[in-house]
Amino acid sequence: MLKIGLTGGIGAGKSEVSRLFASYGAVVVDADLIAREVVAPGTEGLAAVLAEFGPDVLRADGELDRPALGALVFADPARLRALNAIVHPLVRARSAELEEAAAPDAVVVHDVPLLAENGLAPLYDLVVVVDAADEVRLDRLVRLRGMAEAEAESRMAAQATREDRLAVADLVIDNSGPLEALAPRVRQVWDELTAR
Repeated sequence: MLKIGLTGGIGAGKSEVSRLFASYGAVVVDADLIAREVVAPGTEGLAAVLAEFGPDVLRADGELDRPALGALVFADPARLRALNAIVHPLVRARSAELEEAAAPDAVVVHDVPLLAENGLAPLYDLVVVVDAADEVRLDRLVRLRGMAEAEAESRMAAQATREDRLAVADLVIDNSGPLEALAPRVRQVWDELTAR
């Protein structure tokens, strides 16, 4: 089994790279999807979030109100640490279960947005960073995701710097250009990974 850590700043295109890896046969363990799963209605994760942040982060339908929670935590590093202390251990445990279920010869790609921030690089055989300039990422968040510029800047500021992410990279996929230029670069990295 080859364990890959895949990361990139918000708006860099990591999710598209993850999707392409999956299409080539990788077993993708997506930390964002798992993070949603562990705070779904009825979970111990949601109960812990409500105990910490109160009922204002719960929607009428029983789901976590992500925008309300995001407004609290992205403006306050201490609140973000409190949220991470609840969610991260649950995500790690579920990720380990999924990895253990993979075939012995699998390429397991752990899609981890906060890999650099949380010092997780040593957990993987290789770290692949999807990289794009900050101004490119900001433009994508505003233009393609419809975020207000201040919200996009706040989310970017809550993550590791571009330099910190690149410092943990074994392989870098540059995604500063158009989407159609990305697939050939990802295929090249995939071929390099499977050759190992």
